[in-house]
Amino acid sequence: MFLTISTTGSAQRPATDLGYLLHKHPEKAQAFSTSYGTAHVLYPEADAERCTAALLLEVDAVALVRRGKGKGKGRGGAPDAALAQYVNDRPYAASSLLAVALGSVFSSAMRGVCTARPELPGTPRPLRVEVPALPARGGADLVRRLFEPLGWTVTAEPVPLDTEFPDWGDSRYIRLALQAESLTLAEALRHLYVLLPVLDDAKHYWVSPDEVDKLLRVGDGWLAGHPERELITRRYLSHRWSLTRQAKERLELVRLAEADDSEVEDLDNAVEPEAEDEERPTPLAVQRREAILGVLRASGAARVLDLGCGQGQLVQALLKDPAFTEIVGVDVSMRALTIAARRLKLDRMGERQASRVTLLQGSLAYTDKRLKGYDAAVLSEVIEHLDLPRLPALEYAVFGSARPRTVCVTTPNVEYNVRWESLPAGHVRHGDHRFEWTREEFCGWARTVAERHGYDVEFLPVGPDDPEVGPPTQMAVFRLDTPKIDTPKEAKAA
Repeated sequence: MFLTISTTGSAQRPATDLGYLLHKHPEKAQAFSTSYGTAHVLYPEADAERCTAALLLEVDAVALVRRGKGKGKGRGGAPDAALAQYVNDRPYAASSLLAVALGSVFSSAMRGVCTARPELPGTPRPLRVEVPALPARGGADLVRRLFEPLGWTVTAEPVPLDTEFPDWGDSRYIRLALQAESLTLAEALRHLYVLLPVLDDAKHYWVSPDEVDKLLRVGDGWLAGHPERELITRRYLSHRWSLTRQAKERLELVRLAEADDSEVEDLDNAVEPEAEDEERPTPLAVQRREAILGVLRASGAARVLDLGCGQGQLVQALLKDPAFTEIVGVDVSMRALTIAARRLKLDRMGERQASRVTLLQGSLAYTDKRLKGYDAAVLSEVIEHLDLPRLPALEYAVFGSARPRTVCVTTPNVEYNVRWESLPAGHVRHGDHRFEWTREEFCGWARTVAERHGYDVEFLPVGPDDPEVGPPTQMAVFRLDTPKIDTPKEAKAA
């Protein structure tokens, strides 16, 4: 089983940076043991202009039979299971075996981690991937449908059954070449990890429920919006109906969360038609950021957390003020963090400026020791995206565990929705909002949180404060009153 990854470069940006990204030195040939054989990594070429890394997987056919499903029967599997244990394509054709080897040998590269050169993983580069023998149940057309929406130019050549007898037609194997002008290596590896076994449609191991978590983790940022996500999900999970349904439901939630926030952006930036001689009102999104910045400046905060930072608009605004010496953006979506990094131009930012900002992937429903010790935290338009039963977990993670001195929370005021002419009656402002609170509901929640964790809380309007329905955005500012130490009983209950 064989796969190559190539990139091009120049003297200023050498192609041999591929070695840093893969954590494998271009001047060495290395071997790694896997459950089913030995994976070899070598570089057929490595200079400033072009570098190619090759992964050669030698499959131990006996170990494959003893440890797993041997041939593995997907749709159209081997007709004779006993014979298929010994006569099969597993040592030669790319499959889930090769995908597992990719994930094992290049695990850091797949996660986008490079300690030696941290600026490299987020930088798109020209990439070429070649797989000389790939089973493709669905043919070259399916290969294109899977890879082209992800930014790849696809060359898929069917392999004939026998070159001496062309009338016999083509086999189910193809020679695959993928070319991309601007993808990160981590994105490319994640695409291959999922789609190679999808094309083969016959995994070599038993698919358990944790495969759903793995699929969503590796597919983060691209699978939810893929036009063939149902086929990918079904095949990756070996057509197990219960797992496929679970994955589809979770992907739909991810798709809503990661979709362009067109509905909320339209409302945030909407302004009423004005006379030509009147000033155009400031969009609500801008008013909200300015209100948050005002609270943070008044608090004297220097080290700030933006929890649920999304695509980095607030982080960008914070960076413009030198009073904020350390800014950390946290989001559960890698796609959003990638967009934020591009918005901030982290790869071109000066060293001093770059030292002020960090982007972290993390869930606000879990405690995280990385978030402790900061002066202030912001939850801007975040809480309404959580199911109500998950709010106590977020509450404890932020107010009970991280405990910044100041916490600023903003959320829509549902009472104001009647003022949006473009919003149908009874609808929330965005399809992913699990709830939108009245002023009374928000104040009740905030006062309970403040009392439970030792904070004082103040409420401020954001946007025009309508005398009947209040402001479009409501803000609560929590300030730490006195240190509160949880008793073991309280900590256990939380």
